[in-house]
Amino acid sequence: MTRVQVRPTATTRKRRRRRRIITLSVYVVIVFALAWYFESQGTTTVIFVRHADIDRAMAESPDTPLNPAGFARAEKLADFLDNVDVVAGVNAIYVSPAKRTQQTAAPLAKRLDVEPEVADHYDVVGFMNTVLFDHKREIVLVVSHSDIIAPLVDELHGSKNIAEFAPDEYNRMYIVTIPWWGKVKTLEVPYTEW
Repeated sequence: MTRVQVRPTATTRKRRRRRRIITLSVYVVIVFALAWYFESQGTTTVIFVRHADIDRAMAESPDTPLNPAGFARAEKLADFLDNVDVVAGVNAIYVSPAKRTQQTAAPLAKRLDVEPEVADHYDVVGFMNTVLFDHKREIVLVVSHSDIIAPLVDELHGSKNIAEFAPDEYNRMYIVTIPWWGKVKTLEVPYTEW
């Protein structure tokens, strides 16, 4: 028995070519969609610091200004955070309505030409949702108060072992990195020169 080889017709060749083109086009679209998705899913970094030094006798007032040591510490914080990343720096700064947080952030905000945003840090869930939604893949500085930093870090699923601040302790920083995939990491940075 001999086999007869049938040559495809022009119509059959066109159909095969069309199927290949459609398959290749779908593949290209999927590759570009996945590339865009993974590019849009970067790491967000939130840096938490307590406001700088104040006079403890006036600590209960929200308008308590920084004392001279506090202004010096705010400048050192700006020196430290001015070049926090090789490619970019702090993209956004959040402060509370209290004057002392605003004065602590002022030197860095001026250097980076970033307008600090005033927010209610005690609305922990709402505030952290705003930060994450508005600043995906950015570096955000939050200058806050000693009693709310631990709950804010915890809301980001960061460390649950943040020690309480002593009344005169202004020299701790928490850096929380939130990757698009994987575990949130919290780094405590004690700084002796501040």
